Amino acid sequence: MSRTRTALALAAAAAAGTLSLASVSATAAPLPLAGSTTVTPAGHAFKATLSGKATLKAGSVTVTCTVSVSTGGVPAAPGNTNPAGPVSSPISPPTYGSCTSSTWGVTPTVTTSGAWSVSMQNGSPVTATMGLPTGGLVVQTSGLATCTVTAAPAGPATVNGTWTNGSPSTLTFTNASVPVTVTGGFGCPTSATSSTFNAVYKVTDTTDPAQQITVGP
Repeated sequence: MSRTRTALALAAAAAAGTLSLASVSATAAPLPLAGSTTVTPAGHAFKATLSGKATLKAGSVTVTCTVSVSTGGVPAAPGNTNPAGPVSSPISPPTYGSCTSSTWGVTPTVTTSGAWSVSMQNGSPVTATMGLPTGGLVVQTSGLATCTVTAAPAGPATVNGTWTNGSPSTLTFTNASVPVTVTGGFGCPTSATSSTFNAVYKVTDTTDPAQQITVGP
C-alpha cells in the first residue's frame, strides 16, 4: 500500500474513532438535575375546584363535566422543599358531576378511587403532574350506548399540567394525554387507547383563606 493510501486509511480510522467516542460521550452525559422546589405555606390544606368545565375525549366521544373538586395538603416542613426535584403530596380522588356526553341520548357517570397525588416542579413554567392509580377513573355511559372507559388500565399513570401562582393559584391541564381502554357495544370508541383531558382548577388555602398556595424555588 502506498504511503498516501496508508495515511488516508489512518486518517479515516482516526475520524471514525473520534466520532465513536463523541457518540459514546454524548450518550453517557448525565441529565441535568431538576431545580429546587418549595411549596408554601407548609402544612396547609388546600382545595382544588374546577373553573368552567373539564373534558375527557376518547375517540369521537367527549364527556364534559362542570363540577369537580379535590382536596389535599402541602407537606409539613421540611417536606415542602426539595433541593433538586418536585414536591409531591397525596390528594383525594377528584369527584366529577353534572356530566354530559357529545353523543345524543347518552348519559355519562364518572367515578374515581384509589390513591391520587399531585407533584409540583418549580420552573418556567411550573409543571404539575397529577398521578392516578390503576383504574382510578372510570366513565360509564347509559342510554343509546353502554360503554365503560377505564383510565390507567395497565398501571398507575400521570397527567401533565402547569401551575400558575396567583390569587387564587391555578392548575391547568391542556390536551393532556391519559391512557384508557374502552369496552362496550355499538357507539363505543373501543379502538381508543388514549384520551385527551382539559381542565382548569382554582386552588385555595383552606387552612388560612387569606393566604395563597404558591410554588417557588
